[in-house]
Amino acid sequence: MFLQVRQASVDFQRALYQLHLVKAATIRACIPKEFRLVEAFGYTLGGFFLANYDDSPAGVFDELVVIAGLIWSPPTSCAWAAKVLVNSKEACDHGRKEVGLPSQVARFSKRITAVSRKPKTKQSEFLNLIGMKGGFSDPGEQVNVQVTEIMGQASKDTCNVNLTSFVPALDINKWMGPAIKMSLPSFSGRTEYYPDLLKYSCQIECRLCSSSVK
Repeated sequence: MFLQVRQASVDFQRALYQLHLVKAATIRACIPKEFRLVEAFGYTLGGFFLANYDDSPAGVFDELVVIAGLIWSPPTSCAWAAKVLVNSKEACDHGRKEVGLPSQVARFSKRITAVSRKPKTKQSEFLNLIGMKGGFSDPGEQVNVQVTEIMGQASKDTCNVNLTSFVPALDINKWMGPAIKMSLPSFSGRTEYYPDLLKYSCQIECRLCSSSVK
């Protein structure tokens, strides 16, 4: 799911929210023992959140959040972040001390290339019907983002995302996808810098568009 978001307090230029089934046994070590995982048939719902912030309390920065899975907090479930990578020391400090996130500084490399037009398909015609502009009649762009975690003198490539989008990249008013509102309840804390538990909910207003992610 590819999002372009506008909010009053935090302004995203772009965000990519990708969900995956994750083996519960694999990520249980990332979850505090007092919490119960939301799982079925040995799997929970994890994924990642990749965003570029135009404006925030910590300034302009890029962020990659690795979501370990969902934990049960009656009457709903909440996401738990196992790793948060940002390309700004200010954002790292803010995430650690104010939001209780396990933030680390990383290097974000971005490359954007133009993508030629593609012919319409039955799938794209259906997307047009529901307002998601699946015809791909307009030229788009391919964005490659590589995130490298910095660990002292060493570094490790953590994530490489290729995103192809056939929508106007810079003008949100031209986006043709449906507008939706989402509430994303989350837990954080239990870290060296924020030992208490913090529960919060991100209120997001966005428009959807079809995209291809590798």
